[in-house]
Amino acid sequence: MNPRSRTALLGAGVVILFAVTVLLGSYTVTIPDFFRIIAVQLAGGEKIPGASFIVMENKLPRAVLGILIGVAFGLSGGLFQTMLRNPLASPDVIGISYGASAAAVLAIVVFGASGAAVSAAALAGAIGVAVVIYAISRGGSGSRRTNAAGNRLILAGVGIAAALGAVVNFLMTWADIRTASEALIWLNGSLNSANWERVGVLLASLAVLVPALALLAGPLRMLELGDDAAAGLGIRVNAVRFGLVITAVALAAVATAAAGPVAFVAFLAGPIARRVVGWPSLPASAFTGALIVLAADYFAYNVAPLILAGTVLPVGVITGALGAPFLLWLLATSNRKEA
Repeated sequence: MNPRSRTALLGAGVVILFAVTVLLGSYTVTIPDFFRIIAVQLAGGEKIPGASFIVMENKLPRAVLGILIGVAFGLSGGLFQTMLRNPLASPDVIGISYGASAAAVLAIVVFGASGAAVSAAALAGAIGVAVVIYAISRGGSGSRRTNAAGNRLILAGVGIAAALGAVVNFLMTWADIRTASEALIWLNGSLNSANWERVGVLLASLAVLVPALALLAGPLRMLELGDDAAAGLGIRVNAVRFGLVITAVALAAVATAAAGPVAFVAFLAGPIARRVVGWPSLPASAFTGALIVLAADYFAYNVAPLILAGTVLPVGVITGALGAPFLLWLLATSNRKEA
């Protein structure tokens, strides 16, 4: 099977899992009833009691937001990992998500913010941290210097993430119990607050960022040859890399603003897609990210309550549980290859 067919298979998996998420679970909906609910909603007719609300205001926006968040995180992680040629280079590891988290918790605890204000603070925090990390990591040209800059970016991100993690812990300790619980829910990353407004904002953001990424995809392939080779082919290396970083950060930031820092999706999507397809592929990373979020949320919303006596887990708890052993496995296999 060629890489395009494997990528298409990942896309088909997203469609199937989307259908499973919407139709099955604690409240099942038949396919005819689903299309009837959609038709009634579009026509403005009389709604079906109970079913219309569950599908249109709960299941459907939750599933759509899960796909959009997975696509955004998958593209962001895949872009960072491809650009820096390092599987550890994801927003989770290099501090982007921690910047969003620290800013959001600060807004909740200190200023009593909620809703859109928290999302705006998370967006500003992610971009601010990204600017600092990029400024620290800049320097030189050529493939060796490029690798060194990538390593500096990761190390700077890890250091900043540790500092911001301490800030978050201090704010959580300082806050009262009620405020701390609100911040903790956001920090875990959850689709429980999914609604059509959040879907609309994230969809509008992706409508701008995905075409921008498509324009930068060609120069990205040139950068994989090294800075000198790319410059020889007429690529403005610094400008292109800056555009790629801004796009990747914006993708992670808007996804984090929509549902909180859903852990390790950006980190997992790229390496898994690469093993499925055979080489780095941004579309495959996007589909893989959507699959991870949909599968994790289905487990958290429908399976976990059966095991934990009705407790609905945030989706970030499930993805975090998947990401930690995958990181250890990735490090172990990398060391084995180098030995």
